[in-house]
Amino acid sequence: MTVALRSLSAIRPYTPPAGDPGFGVYVHWPFCAAKCPYCDFNSHVRHEPVDQARFVAAFRRELAEQGRRTRGQTVTSVFLGGGTPSLMEPATVAAILDAVAANWTVADGAEITLEANPSSVEAERFRGYRAAGVNRVSLGVQALNDPDLRRLGRLHDVSQALGAIGLAREIFPRLSFDLIYARPGQSVAAWEAELAQAIGFAADHLSLYQLTIEEGTAFHALHRAGKLLVPDGELSAELYEATQAITRSHGLPAYEISNHAVPGAESRHNLTYWRYGLYAGVGPGAHARLPGEGGGRHAVSNEKHPETWLRMVEDWDAGSVEDVPLDPQEQADELMLMGLRLAEGMDLERWRALAGRDIDPETVAELTGHGMLQRLGPDRIRATPAGMLVLDAVVADLA
Repeated sequence: MTVALRSLSAIRPYTPPAGDPGFGVYVHWPFCAAKCPYCDFNSHVRHEPVDQARFVAAFRRELAEQGRRTRGQTVTSVFLGGGTPSLMEPATVAAILDAVAANWTVADGAEITLEANPSSVEAERFRGYRAAGVNRVSLGVQALNDPDLRRLGRLHDVSQALGAIGLAREIFPRLSFDLIYARPGQSVAAWEAELAQAIGFAADHLSLYQLTIEEGTAFHALHRAGKLLVPDGELSAELYEATQAITRSHGLPAYEISNHAVPGAESRHNLTYWRYGLYAGVGPGAHARLPGEGGGRHAVSNEKHPETWLRMVEDWDAGSVEDVPLDPQEQADELMLMGLRLAEGMDLERWRALAGRDIDPETVAELTGHGMLQRLGPDRIRATPAGMLVLDAVVADLA
């Protein structure tokens, strides 16, 4: 199985049949060198070395358990996220990917992505990930000026970020990197200049996220105390509109609210989520959507604390704290929430089959009239750029 999986990176990227969202496997590595002040992801700092061999054994057990529940699925993508997966040894990544291949058929050309931080990038380690089967890297660059990198709590500087981008382009067939905008004090002109610079270094994909103040983060406490000012709604909208215009003009249009790609270079794994496909999810804090009886699905979420998850898997083969069936209406709601994030929009026929009813035509007509929705034929709708800015409200009205 090892040879089969590691040879995938030499084959052209997998493209599923029309209408098939694919099946993904998400692996969560929860450890970071430091906690960023804006981050509300399940990430943890450990001041002693992590027992990677013990975690690999637990990943194997949980992958086997979810493989049993998803027999017959073909893996079209694997995503190693975090946390900071680039803190893993290449041998750890190889063992996890071997376990994936041991439990499922893996499609030729499957997308195998690993998230990496520029501060933890080393040429030898990158080449080790490539040898293990990784064929796409997602770099957490976040900003291209040193003062903002320091404010964001990042451990790298611009020079390291550009070095990591160059190294990734040399070693991996595919590369994406993240930037955060709508940062404190950021003007539209400054962001336009930074984004144009970023596009010059990009390969074929960028993830561009507006800074959001999440409860429980260090930024949330500062914001609540009036010590951190972020762009207001009007300026945020201008920054978003500038982002869409610049990326579109450079051939990297948005295919999802925050993700931009040369057509054909979209993230296969994330499209599986947004097209509401099934996916396994292993590791502390991971989520999954697994098949249930009668064509339904289960929502699974794991224990977040790494060592607690580890003990649970060692005792019971799974670290889940929630494993519940979703009724058809809940599935329809999730389909809508995910599908309307995409430029391609949502399949109304599929929504109707799940919900057992039509979306209210008067609501669709009203949102269309206000420029929030657009029809793409009789059985597909999408949010307009204006609708994307208030997507939660659009979804609430439709649902």
